[in-house]
Amino acid sequence: MFRIFQEEKVITICMLTFFGVSVLTRMLLAILYQNMIRETENMATTNNKLLKKCKLKFANCYQLNNGVANIPVFVDKFLSRLSLGPLSFESLYHLSGQLMLLSVVFAGIGICKCIMEGRMLGEILPFYIASFLGLYLYFSLSTLLDVKGRRRNLKINLVDYLENHLSSRIGVTEADMEMLYGSGTYGPARSRRNAHAGKGKRTVELMPIGGRAQIVGNINLQERNRDKSDNVREIVSPDIDSVPENVPVTFTSAQEKELEQLLKEFLTL
Repeated sequence: MFRIFQEEKVITICMLTFFGVSVLTRMLLAILYQNMIRETENMATTNNKLLKKCKLKFANCYQLNNGVANIPVFVDKFLSRLSLGPLSFESLYHLSGQLMLLSVVFAGIGICKCIMEGRMLGEILPFYIASFLGLYLYFSLSTLLDVKGRRRNLKINLVDYLENHLSSRIGVTEADMEMLYGSGTYGPARSRRNAHAGKGKRTVELMPIGGRAQIVGNINLQERNRDKSDNVREIVSPDIDSVPENVPVTFTSAQEKELEQLLKEFLTL
């Protein structure tokens, strides 16, 4: 009875190929979602690239916009953009159903061809059996795998982590980093400054020209102050050995004027 499959090899191969790819695609999606659900139980140390990308994107949006108004919508947008190569997860899910329908279509093509060739019902019955068994297995596996339910559980876990754990820690972490490294050196302000600074040419200046001129001017000013203070010290405190005991120190009018001028210059610096 199943000799018809050997006689119609092309139709049989196409029918079985589409059926197998459809089932494998649905199983692959279920495995990917289940792996992500397991990783969401410990999001702080996850190694999943997609979940790391979700955390990084959420943290950036939270800092740039001072919070995320609707976290479930953010998670829905993230899940809708999940992809495996050029195809998104949603596209793979619908592609699995389309491939199953193509398998049934090729079974119908085989039945029509057998009827046109005048074959009996017993000879074309294997195509009916294969199509019904394929549909039964496909829908049974779809129910067991429950891809939509896994996606829903993944969304619940992500919303719970982002809303109840990560969002409450971002502000504390930013405050700690600003306390350690100073305000303005951590957060979105620093990121924007680095982005604008990165557009120009990066150079390293060991000592700016203005800084060198200022340093030289400070050195010259300190030397002048030192010289003036030495002069004042020499006038105010003459050599003790050259002054006899019990003899008052007297200054001439020229020395008093010079002393007064030096004191004014010294005090006005």
